[in-house]
Amino acid sequence: MASTPVRARDVVVDLGAGEGALTASLALTGARVLAVELHPRRAAELRRRFAGTRVAVVEIDVVAFRWPGHAFRVVANPPYDGVNALVRRLLATPQLRSADLIVAEHTARGLAGRHPRRVELGLRVPRHAFRHRPPYVARVVRIR
Repeated sequence: MASTPVRARDVVVDLGAGEGALTASLALTGARVLAVELHPRRAAELRRRFAGTRVAVVEIDVVAFRWPGHAFRVVANPPYDGVNALVRRLLATPQLRSADLIVAEHTARGLAGRHPRRVELGLRVPRHAFRHRPPYVARVVRIR
């Protein structure tokens, strides 16, 4: 989390929160976190795990999620299959302050090539960094 500009007063959206690995780190910043998770069992577990904190769990598909009407940031490991559409939505959202997304490296390179003024490549994330290892190396893309 050291490379993301999240501060205590921020609203941060964690898209595809899953088991809450990023959510937990974001909660430690003191920010208000919206953990978006489609799967009912995972969403229920997130609600239990983060009860009494500044984390709100939204049980909805990332595609259907409506952005907050005020300034917000995104820090997420979103579902890989909709990343291009997600980035297009984020780039068109005036309330977005920043987004740090963990995506497949080939996708990250493509996004940075298509949007060189707004999307930059961040750190590489090795396969062993994930609990459920993806078949490829991931990379952080940063939208500013």
